[in-house]
Amino acid sequence: MPLHKGSEKPDERPVSVNPFLGEANPVGGMTEAPPRHRLPDGPLPPMTAYQLVHDELMLDGNSRLNLATFVTTWMEPQAGVLMAECRDKNMIDKDEYPRTAELERRCVAMLADLWNAPDPSAAVGCSTTGSSEACMLAGMALKRRWSKRNPAPGARPNLVMGVNVQVCWDKFCNFWEVEARQVPMEGDRFHLDPEAAAALCDENTIGVVGILGSTFDGSYEPIADLCAALDALQERTGLDIPVHVDGASGGMVAPFLDEDLVWDFRLPRVASINTSGHKYGLVYPGVGWALWRDKEALPEELVFRVNYLGGDMPTFALNFSRPGAQVVAQYYTFLRLGREGYRAVQQTTRDVATGIAERVAALGDFRLLTRGDELPVFAFTTAPGMESYDVFDVSRRMRESGWLLPAYTFPPNREDLSVLRVVCRNGFSSDLADLFVEDLTRILPELRRQPHPWTRDKDAATGFHH
Repeated sequence: MPLHKGSEKPDERPVSVNPFLGEANPVGGMTEAPPRHRLPDGPLPPMTAYQLVHDELMLDGNSRLNLATFVTTWMEPQAGVLMAECRDKNMIDKDEYPRTAELERRCVAMLADLWNAPDPSAAVGCSTTGSSEACMLAGMALKRRWSKRNPAPGARPNLVMGVNVQVCWDKFCNFWEVEARQVPMEGDRFHLDPEAAAALCDENTIGVVGILGSTFDGSYEPIADLCAALDALQERTGLDIPVHVDGASGGMVAPFLDEDLVWDFRLPRVASINTSGHKYGLVYPGVGWALWRDKEALPEELVFRVNYLGGDMPTFALNFSRPGAQVVAQYYTFLRLGREGYRAVQQTTRDVATGIAERVAALGDFRLLTRGDELPVFAFTTAPGMESYDVFDVSRRMRESGWLLPAYTFPPNREDLSVLRVVCRNGFSSDLADLFVEDLTRILPELRRQPHPWTRDKDAATGFHH
């Protein structure tokens, strides 16, 4: 390996061996750091460049201890091998990679069947980079269907949803010039109220978004009740308002653990559903899925047919080039686990969540808002009368032990409520759960002795995460 400027002779420099790469690490011999904000003047040896990046990334948080993220942080090694084999395949080149395209089509068919589409073979859908893109596509379809109903000249479309929606819906309304009509939280209701949502609808409402698994507290919104309220609205006014279900997380939990819960295409008013394959779909980021119950729900003019690299290719996704690795990993996971495997994984994750929630409640310092019995997620706040510390103090102290425990304030009309949230995922074992509770228990005596909460600057605390 050639020497770079500032290094010692090969037989004199200290070396360490990376067992994964199987090569010596020459970074220890560097006498000056490479520039950070411009390209270096010349190349570095590959192991030197690797070690510089590797060492800097060590300062990131440990993803396995990240209780903020919903994103999958562990997969089987075989899935990683498949992803590595497919990382150079462009998902959009369906003629060049027909089997990858076929695996995408099979995943759509499997999800249509899982979500009880009336005719799974007639359902349409596609993979995306995640639920955010999938939500954009669903919103675009809703808006186009509304525009085809011949609204009055100058009419402004609106979309009804709870204030607890993920920020991608605010982005959609901003980017596509749609009025966002949001149902606020009230009291101990932390998500959308069906009757309040129906009351916000009018002739310019393109649809109502229901969330199967709120990111704020892990609770399911009552999709069936929402559809019933909109059915009653149609009987009174003639307004036929479609529903999109944002099942970013719950779309891959409820079918396995809550089979009697009616939320999906069994409800005729549900026009489309999205989910994140990289959340409880159990795949590394980033992959999402958008499905429509039939071709009528997805206007044909939104589907582009491109003569690209030798073949006719229908496409609806916002992105064009992206790797096929995550789609392949999704198919691997579907094939590997099947319904019973998914049920076992999600049940174990829910058991871990409910178990931690019970132990946190038993400490006496906290009040549970949710218990992890819907999404494997629970939110809690400090108990009434607790004046020596707040949730931001807890988040700060837990980070000292490596835990990334988000603390954040709820949206209108519950800005007075600040909470902590624990997201349990596949790979978050009962052993890790024990360590979490032990660390939380260990910091409480010192927190109780504080004269007042120390984290005055809430913007500096660990924030809310997707």
